[in-house]
Amino acid sequence: MGKSSKKKHSKKNKKERTIESGGIKKSKQVLADYDPTGPVMLLGSIFSFRHLKPIPIPEKDLLGKCRFVGEFEKLNRIGEGTYGVVYRAKDSKSPVEKIVALKKVRMENEKEGLPMSALREISLLLKCDHENIVRLQEVLVGRSLDSIFLSMEYCEHDLSSLLDNMATAFTESQVKCIFLQLLKGLKYLHSNFIIHRDLKVSNLLITDKGCVKIADFGLARFFGVPPKKMTAKVVTLWYRAPEVLLGSPKLTTAIDMWATGCIFAELLLHKPLLPGRTEIHQLDLICQLLGTPNASIWPEIDTLPALKNFTLRPQPYNNIRPKFPWLSDAGIRLLNFLFMYEPSRRATAEECLQSSYFVEPPLPCDPKLMPTFPQHRNLKLKKPSNQPKVCQTIPPVVPSLTDLLSWK
Repeated sequence: MGKSSKKKHSKKNKKERTIESGGIKKSKQVLADYDPTGPVMLLGSIFSFRHLKPIPIPEKDLLGKCRFVGEFEKLNRIGEGTYGVVYRAKDSKSPVEKIVALKKVRMENEKEGLPMSALREISLLLKCDHENIVRLQEVLVGRSLDSIFLSMEYCEHDLSSLLDNMATAFTESQVKCIFLQLLKGLKYLHSNFIIHRDLKVSNLLITDKGCVKIADFGLARFFGVPPKKMTAKVVTLWYRAPEVLLGSPKLTTAIDMWATGCIFAELLLHKPLLPGRTEIHQLDLICQLLGTPNASIWPEIDTLPALKNFTLRPQPYNNIRPKFPWLSDAGIRLLNFLFMYEPSRRATAEECLQSSYFVEPPLPCDPKLMPTFPQHRNLKLKKPSNQPKVCQTIPPVVPSLTDLLSWK
């Protein structure tokens, strides 16, 4: 008799049992109808230490101060940064048509909240306020905890896609206009103790009004004096400074200036200046262009870890002038200043802005007079970019610097 009463009692409890979801009791039928992929609908709750009872969270505060990403209509995918995919989207809640760039934060391998790179990018961009730095407008959240988006101002082009699709190269006047804006943005970053660490043409955006903006701060860091040790796995190979390739433990703003020189040369040549396939090949291309460095021009070179395992090919000549025969003496001096081997002697952004190259004919054109181009990133059939990825695929027959450093 006791067993039958227990069974009846348990069945009754099962029928009357309700399941709490977000602090509010929901019946089985309600939860069965709930679509976990739909918009956030259920109210949450927090526990009151004063009354020792659950307190429901108002629906308007459920997402904190962040908006729901469903309020934006995704139009198309426009690119992929170091740590996230970027979409073009329209704000459906805005009274006027507002196009933004939505960057989805990569969360695949994260188990303990936001990745450090995303936190750095958000904190850095919130502190930046300059016309040549892309603006972070707000942080958006999706239907799950691993769905986080950064809403940024939308720029119609990136320089990489423009260079890939342009029939003719930029004029020297237009190159000066682009390069001046890049230097102004870098001067602002470096004066605020921010080092970008991943400058390349695909991370430079340009609007239809000719305004250049530095983007993709996934690898950016604050720096101090004296500089602290930073990881050397930064900067895309073609734009990587020699001190990074040779394993220097101290990285400064000079690595940004080297990448800036590579960008300047690429705009002039309409093709990459140093398209290395591996780290060793990249060093070889640098030596072919600038000559092999030695202790007289770079005193610290003998102390760099990588050179304990191999030697650089001797090449005593600087070949910048033969590479750019049409460039003025002021332009050649500026390139040489940006490509100084010793980081402490390399040009700063402020010094470059004072170069006589920008006040001699042809003068930099006004940004508003820059030509307009079709928005290639929004086309379905897009030409593949010739930019290398950060993680290079190294042929097995050629050892990398990492392999050399691991030899005993």
